[in-house]
This record gives sequence, structure tokens and C-alpha cells, in this order.
Amino acid sequence: MGTLVCFHAHPDDESISTGGTIARAAAEGHRVVLVVATNGDHGETPDDLAPGETLVHRRQAEAARSAEVLGVHRLVWLGYKDSGMTGWEQNADPESFLLADLDDAAERLAQILREESADIVTTYDWHGNYGHPDHIKVHQVGHRAAEFAGTPAVFEATMNRDHIVKMMSMVSELGAANPDDSDEAFDPSGPADDGNPFGMSESELTHAVDVTGYISQKRASMRCHASQITDTSFFMQMPDEVFALGFGTEWFIKKGAAPGVQPGWLFD
Repeated sequence: MGTLVCFHAHPDDESISTGGTIARAAAEGHRVVLVVATNGDHGETPDDLAPGETLVHRRQAEAARSAEVLGVHRLVWLGYKDSGMTGWEQNADPESFLLADLDDAAERLAQILREESADIVTTYDWHGNYGHPDHIKVHQVGHRAAEFAGTPAVFEATMNRDHIVKMMSMVSELGAANPDDSDEAFDPSGPADDGNPFGMSESELTHAVDVTGYISQKRASMRCHASQITDTSFFMQMPDEVFALGFGTEWFIKKGAAPGVQPGWLFD
């Protein structure tokens, strides 16, 4: 058995991009550690915060429940503030993840990788899937930390843009809502937060991981993040069978592997 460390930018990212992989690894007897870079304090603030409760408190509690649902053995907060989206004033906060010294942040993560004798660490693709500053920083910090710690395998969690286009077409035929719940239809091929298209093209990927056996845990972990993923969201409104088709595969790029996506598993 091995140890998988999943590195994510905000609470709820673990559910959306690697929830099935986490659940599968834990079910197969591997040790799974979830590391979250930021406190997510610039997410959506729900109306039902209790007196004295902050959004950070709520999101940390949600992440703990999600981790339990997925079978995570250890949850670690790296200790940075959410940087907000590109161009937000929070980008200039000296305590934000965006402005953290790269080597300092990487050493924080590397300490965890060493403690856990990690076999695998997951990060994000080069533009953080959709250009969020914290996601891009996760890519940079994850790779540098793996170098510092000598972690053998690095997998970039990403989204298959071609698959999303197919899924959206299917959802549209069923009359479901757009994925961003806005009046404007989401276009994965259009510019995301950094001006690049969403995710990566299928030709750039290396691993298609089958998580259909863990899809109920993946969706249940999303429900744990109710402050950010509401019952009326795209993810929760989707019929179970469509959700399984859309999210029953999780996509990765393995560092050092030649492009060409194939069915596979991180521990193969």
C-alpha cells in the first residue's frame, strides 16, 4: 500500500476534481492525506452563519465532513489566505497564497510529503484548470515541493475540455441548467479567469481514472460543501445517471509521461 497526498487550493476543490480518486485510494487501503492551501475566506458567504461563526469556520467544518466521507486519513491546512479571483484587491494581501514565497510555501508542503513518505502528490495543470491565482500557485508549489521532498510521482489533476463539451451537449438535451447557474451559457472553449480555455484538451492528458464505483461518495462530499455548492447548483441538479457519466472519470497529467490519455490508476 502507498500514500497519496492531494494538494488543493480551497475547501471543496478536493470534491470536484479528485473526490473519486481519494475515495478509491482510501477504499483500496492506501493512506490519503488532503492538504488545503487556503482558508477559502473569499467564497460565497451563506445567510445562516451562527453568531460568532465566520465563513472560514464554516468552510473548515465542511472540509472536515467531506474528508470523512471520502475516507481521508489526515487533513492539513497550509495556512494561507484565499487570494480571490484575478484582479481582485485580495490579490495584494501579503498573507494571500498568491504572494507567498514559492520556496517557503513549497517547503511547508514538502515537510508533509516527508512526514508521510508520500508516494504520489497531486497538484493542478499549468493554469490551475481555469486560471484562478490560487490554483496556478498550487501547480507551482506542488511541483517544487515534490522536488524538495523527492516525491516519486506527481499527477496534475485537470479537466478534460473535450469531455466537458460532450457532457454539456447531453445535459442541454435533458434540459438541465448551465454549469455556472448564470444567464450566460458556460463555454469551456472560451476564455476562463486567465484568458485561457477551461481545463486541457484530451490530447494533452495521460490518465483517465475510473471512479464510477465511488461516484456516490464524490457527490456526497460535494454536498458537505453546502455553503459553496448549493442544492440548486449544476452539480446537485444533474440526474444521477448524467452525473455519473460526467464525473465518473477523473483526469490527470503525470509528470514525465508522454501525452496520450489511457485508462489507468495513480498507483499502477
